[in-house]
Amino acid sequence: MPHTRNRNPSPIPEVTWDTGLREMNETWKGAIACLGVAVFFVMTIGIIYWQVVDQPNKNWILKGSFSGLIWERRTHSLIIQTLTEDKTFVEIEVGNVGNPEADVPFVRNLCWLNQTEFCYTWESVADVKISLESDDTSQIECYSITWTPLNCHMDLKDCISMANVSWYGGASIHAQKWPMNNMTVQMQPYLVSDQRDNPSGYGSVLERYFLGSTGVAVLVNPEVPLQVGIESMQQFCLRMPPSLERLPLKYTVCVGPNVKAVHQKVWPPPPAHKPVLPNLDILWSPFWNLLVNVDSGVKVERELRTFSNRLKRHHLGPGIINLNEHSTSLLSDMMDHEYLSSRKTASTRQTRDLPLVKLLNISITVSPFLGVDSKQFQMSLEDGTEAYWLSLPTTPKGYLVPLLTQWKGKFCVKLNITNPAAVSWFMDRVGSLQAHLGMEYVILEGGERNPFEALALHPPRALAGDEYIGLFAGMAARLGNSAIVTSGTRSGHMPLFIWMAPLQDNWSYSGLKGIIPSVLHYSLLGYNFFIPDAVGGSLSNEVVTDEELYIRWLEIVAFLPVISFQTPPWACADNRVLNLTRFYISKHQDFVVPLIQRYAEEWKATRSPIYRPLWWISPDDLNTFTIDDEFLIGDEVLVAPVTEKGATQRDIYLPGNDLQWQDLSNDQVFDGGTSLKDYPVGLEQVAVFSCRSS
Repeated sequence: MPHTRNRNPSPIPEVTWDTGLREMNETWKGAIACLGVAVFFVMTIGIIYWQVVDQPNKNWILKGSFSGLIWERRTHSLIIQTLTEDKTFVEIEVGNVGNPEADVPFVRNLCWLNQTEFCYTWESVADVKISLESDDTSQIECYSITWTPLNCHMDLKDCISMANVSWYGGASIHAQKWPMNNMTVQMQPYLVSDQRDNPSGYGSVLERYFLGSTGVAVLVNPEVPLQVGIESMQQFCLRMPPSLERLPLKYTVCVGPNVKAVHQKVWPPPPAHKPVLPNLDILWSPFWNLLVNVDSGVKVERELRTFSNRLKRHHLGPGIINLNEHSTSLLSDMMDHEYLSSRKTASTRQTRDLPLVKLLNISITVSPFLGVDSKQFQMSLEDGTEAYWLSLPTTPKGYLVPLLTQWKGKFCVKLNITNPAAVSWFMDRVGSLQAHLGMEYVILEGGERNPFEALALHPPRALAGDEYIGLFAGMAARLGNSAIVTSGTRSGHMPLFIWMAPLQDNWSYSGLKGIIPSVLHYSLLGYNFFIPDAVGGSLSNEVVTDEELYIRWLEIVAFLPVISFQTPPWACADNRVLNLTRFYISKHQDFVVPLIQRYAEEWKATRSPIYRPLWWISPDDLNTFTIDDEFLIGDEVLVAPVTEKGATQRDIYLPGNDLQWQDLSNDQVFDGGTSLKDYPVGLEQVAVFSCRSS
């Protein structure tokens, strides 16, 4: 048997090619897996770095022809700037939506197919939709912003910065400021309130319109409830509180070349009602408030005759003697005016004229309130006309129970202005007073009180918010063009005068210093035909004893539409006050009234305010944005009264680099765009300049 040889005597085992290849593949697989993990780790770090560090803070959301909307992720703000980023119009902090502490990534547009819309769902709590509209003709671009809560617990609040922007408009307050940057008002329902009872509330004229000096306007949707708060020199906030209805917060921001251009384009908002002028005959006659503490119509009649004789004796002209609501009711009772018995047929009314009163020029004051202890109210319960008063169906069978409220310290009910029969009765009542007292002017006060809101009750839809005031103004306008109201919202186009809120008898913004800011505020919002508070202030119902205050107050209101008095000038010890009163009444009639009549026609055609801030002439002049103690009548007269106690000189700024201004007291001419330092203005003087083209 042959010997078999060993083919591989080496101690190293034989390795085939397949075995080596398998081992080599396993090695590469491990290396590749490690490399993949490393790459993934690097990519993750890169993404995190991009989101947290390298991502730009500003992201353009929408772009128009000259402006754009930016999301500023670190400050949680929407910013409207020019496309060149050299001008910021407005910054809106939206930190109340979602978690303001969270770092929000780049915002994705869910409406990316439409370049003029931006949509986004914000952290599953609210939807936001922003639409852009451009008007190339006027160079105005508007951003309509709508926040819609996704649950009933969502509290929506957008805060608009005051940094580097002077803001105007909104609502009047107890101590009016111009601009509103220096105001502080706690967050509260954005409604007109009676400031006699609620001095910290919003006052007699209110619009959902805010105007900024950078050329920006904010208009809030009128159909939704709204709360507004103002933090001095910081921001004002628009708030939509949580609700089961999940109501949206809707507003529009418009930007343009300057503050004047934007205002002229967007205010008043559509639908723009055709403006109607009130009876301008009222401009010629001062108002004299007759305050008497009497208890019968006979005594009121006697006081009227006495006061009228004193006006004649002191040569103060044929003014209008104004009766308050108490004196009006006493005269009404004197005429045996049985209101409720005359509601159904006018022919059954048993009244008599007061011939001595009819010889006088008087105005009366009425309100929609009726005392619960009055015979008229008791009769309404007996004859089944309780629907004439605001009521709530509180019984199982739905019987109406009149809503109890207070008015001037008495328990009262308030006219149901949504009831046509109640309105007809009220109109008949006022018409009867007009006819039998022979007077033309009627003051309707009390529209600003909403008993439902005051008692935290849910009002009927027709009376929600400030709807009562609008309906009340409409009813007043039906009385003719000689009606006067004490509050207004969305009614600047109506033929009504509005009586300004009462002021204190001092030099603060609650008194004399607040007159010009209020004038500019009212006129900007479209309420050009107003009656300022009585000379010296009427809030205290006391005789004004500060003679200097009385004179300086008189010097301001002499250039306003109507002069009103509560403290008669003969009550002052010095005859100088009486002589100055005669002088300024004559000055008002000869110089101011023709100006107002001329610019009233311009207002009717263009809606430009009659009383204008200095930036109206120089809308790009930073010096004009904060001046609150000068005003313009149209574009041709500048008035700069003294508002500081003891001052006989003041600084005066004259706007318009291409204009010249002539002092009407000494004929000196000054170039526009200059400041007059320590300009002399004596106690019996007021600085008035006439504009001339240079």
